[in-house]
Amino acid sequence: MDLSSFLDLIDSTIRLSTPLLFAALAGLYSERSGIFDISLEGKMLIAAFASASAAAVWGSVMLGLCVGILAAVGFSLVHGVASITYRGNQIVSGVAINFIAAGLTIILGQSWFGQGGRTPSLFGGGRFTAVELPFADAVRDVPVLGPIYSGVLSGQTPLVYVAFLMVPLTWWVLFRTRFGLRLRAVGENPAAVDTAGISVAFLRYRAVIICGVLTGFAGAYLSTAQAAGFTRDMTAGKGYIALAALIFANWKPVPVMFACLLFGFLDAVSIRIEGVDLPLVGEVSVQLVSALPYILTVVLLAGFVGKATPPRAGGVPYVKER
Repeated sequence: MDLSSFLDLIDSTIRLSTPLLFAALAGLYSERSGIFDISLEGKMLIAAFASASAAAVWGSVMLGLCVGILAAVGFSLVHGVASITYRGNQIVSGVAINFIAAGLTIILGQSWFGQGGRTPSLFGGGRFTAVELPFADAVRDVPVLGPIYSGVLSGQTPLVYVAFLMVPLTWWVLFRTRFGLRLRAVGENPAAVDTAGISVAFLRYRAVIICGVLTGFAGAYLSTAQAAGFTRDMTAGKGYIALAALIFANWKPVPVMFACLLFGFLDAVSIRIEGVDLPLVGEVSVQLVSALPYILTVVLLAGFVGKATPPRAGGVPYVKER
């Protein structure tokens, strides 16, 4: 593999890992507060549909992004009401949201646009375009560093930069702010937080709202940046893969980024080796190649790679002591 092919692979890895990173960081906020969120998939899907629909109707990608975020936050609040206010089973609530989102996007898409659950293709201002960083053309011919800067770092869509900037921001919020300290505490020992006079429910609601905002970014990226419109079930299990990356990274923001890059790398490799004759292996079947990221997801969730330690109060509804 020459340098150009390698950089193309890294570029694809970054693009494919971006929605996973948004979704995994979203789950990080929610689960650090003690609310397990298996509904990342459904919120990404409804955000992707809402973003593409709004962008197609009004021709504005920023308006589409805002509508997608609002849709994802709305679904997050449903999960919050079920899990926090009514102390329901968080797994059941998450699965229900996934089913609702999968059906609702198809029904509304067919009703509104009559294209079998799809939205019209997005053009011009209806989708995110690549951002050229300063001096990208000037340094293009510089050995090694030039192609990296101009071909990998430059030319990404704005949401890619937002996703990777969210990693240090999330680390700072969780480990260097009062809100982050309280958020981590409420996921470990909500009774102690309540004893200190801090509302457990209010903290957890803020966490699920942040989760909704980030899954809104993830869904909007899929339909308005990575693709040019919404197609039915376009998340294709990415919410579950993001959840696997979150567990694999032990609920820490920087390892989450590397776990998402690993999944993105496997996805990028699987695209490139379809139909290629590999030494000693021959031509790899398309089905096996497409299944590689999901196989790794199963391996990680089965606990074969390291031991994950979730927040101690995760998944347990808090009942205020009288």
